Order: sequence, then C-alpha cells, then structure tokens
Amino acid sequence: MTTERARVLVPFGLTERQARFLAIVMLHSGVFVRRQYAAFAGITQGQKVHDFIEKLLLRRFVTPIELGSTGRTRIFHVHHKALYAAIGEPDNRNRRRVTIDRAVGRLMVLDGVLADRSLTWLGSERQKRPYFKERLGDRLRDNEYPRLVFGKKPNITARYFPDKLPIGYERDQYRHVFIYLARSPSPMDFRVFILLHLELLNALGFWTIRALFPRSLATSMDAYRNAARELLTRPLSLSETEELTWSLRQPQVADQGASAVDRARLQAARKAFRSPRFAAIRRRWLAEGNRAVFLAASPVARDALERQRANVECVELPHNYEHLYALARRVGCRKGQDRGDEALGMSGPPPPTA
Repeated sequence: MTTERARVLVPFGLTERQARFLAIVMLHSGVFVRRQYAAFAGITQGQKVHDFIEKLLLRRFVTPIELGSTGRTRIFHVHHKALYAAIGEPDNRNRRRVTIDRAVGRLMVLDGVLADRSLTWLGSERQKRPYFKERLGDRLRDNEYPRLVFGKKPNITARYFPDKLPIGYERDQYRHVFIYLARSPSPMDFRVFILLHLELLNALGFWTIRALFPRSLATSMDAYRNAARELLTRPLSLSETEELTWSLRQPQVADQGASAVDRARLQAARKAFRSPRFAAIRRRWLAEGNRAVFLAASPVARDALERQRANVECVELPHNYEHLYALARRVGCRKGQDRGDEALGMSGPPPPTA
C-alpha cells in the first residue's frame, strides 16, 4: 500500500527510496528528523541525507522547525498540499501546523513504524475503514468500530479511529498490531484506548497492542501491563455488570427522595466501582451507553490472551526526545521559513517533559 503511494511521488523529482520514506512520513507523522531517513535508507547521516533534505527545502515540500540558539537541530514538517493530494490524502491532519509537543510525539510514532518493516501500516481513517470492512465484512457493524460521536440524533457525526495511531498487519493478514503511545505515567488513557478498540480486537481474534514508551516513562511499563491485564483478563461477572449498569444510571448527587435501601446500595456500588478500571469503563459508558459495560463483561479477549492469540507489549523507544523539548524551552522555536513561533504553537507555556 505504501509502495503504491510512493510511485506517485517519484514524478515530484524523488528517487523511489525517498518517495517511500516520504509516503510513510506523510501517512503516520507529518514530521521527521535526519536520523530517521538515514535509518530507513540504511545509510549514515552524510552527504546523501544532506542532499535529500536540501531537495525538500528547495522545492518547499517541507518546513524546518529549528530548535536551539544555532538552529542546527531541526524537525522537518512535510506540508506540501500537492504531495498529500497525490497519495490520496489531501485533507490529512498531518499537513496542519504542529506544536512541538505534538511534533515530538509524532516522531516517536514514526520510530515505532520504522522499527517494524515486516508489517504494512495503516495510518488514516481513509485507509483503516476500507481495509477492515473488506477484512471483516458484516462481522462488525459501523457502531462497533472505534469511534467518537458528536451531536445528537438524527444530526450526528462519527469520527472513526479517532486516535489516528498506526495499525499494522502481516502480509497474510493473520495478526494485527495496534500502536499506542504512552504520554503519561498514568495508564488511564491506555485503558480507554483498549476499551475503544475492544470490539474490533475481538472480531480479529489475533492481535497485539504495542505500547511505545519514551525513556522518561519507561518506569511506568509495569503499571500499563497491570492495567491491561486487569481490563482484559478479568471480565465483569453478571452481578458486577448488573450493579455497575444500575449505578451508572443514578444521578451523581443522591436523590433526596430515594429510599434508604437505594441510597445504601448506591454508596456500596460507588465504593466497589471506584478503581481506575471502572473509571475507564464509565468514560466509555458516557460515550456508548450500556454496550460499554457489556463489552467489559465479554471473555473473548481473556480467551485470546490465554491461547496466545493476543498480546500486550511495552516497548521502550531507543532514542532520546527530551532534548528537543529542552532546546525549544531554552530559546524558543526559531522561525521555519514563513511560519513564526506562534504559528508553530510555541507562544504558550512549554509542554511538560513527562
């Protein structure tokens, strides 16, 4: 799929190797650094890398985001509209101006994609929905795909695969790999990510969730593993499902007209369901209703893990990213061609370094 997109980029004056790299960048991050092209091409960061970057700059295919007082450290943002249109992604959000925080996060995701060449990676909703529709047929309904819904019936809008993280598949479409980027010591968002994708995972049967960690968060890996294990290997019992469903429907402030029995029941339920696991389920319940609770009661994921058809991996990224934040904070982000610091999102307080 990436190879097909790369072919249409060659007429822009790129070699086949340069076109393949640029197609991967546009689909999965929109930004890259020199070492990533060197690693992809299997070359040192010498003249060939320099010539490639200069070609992109001269043709205004990319804008440099220069960090530090000298500007020697640069992140390159691929924004040229004709390039994205050529690969069938004219409105891809990776074209948009990007903050340093988002840019560094996308570099991490790109490293995760480049580290596994055995997989074909899907990036945008435009790629993912047709692929899984063909792969699964009528085994999954539209409202069972990962999505966020906006508005009220009948005027609703659904965004599918809203996290926009890469999903890879093996050549025989046997196993699928879902990338997740850890951005916090707390695995709460990771729990929600799993719940959001659980119906799709259950339909596939063979899957891996691969959580990527920058070095600064590597000590949180056990917390993420435990969160995933609790969520996936301990389906809710029938009594838990009934009680949780009932308690979620109750008002946050106890109704003064409720009986003493109901007030005691609600107090007991909130005590039983106050762990982060149930907080994540509640977040999905607010979006999808009771189906989110019933899904958490399904034993399908547990069985897949026990039969080694599924896996949750925690992978520490081998590169350092914190210095990019440090350089941005020290002197501010230098102007990239015609874009000022404010346009690049550096006018506000600096992002946290986790």
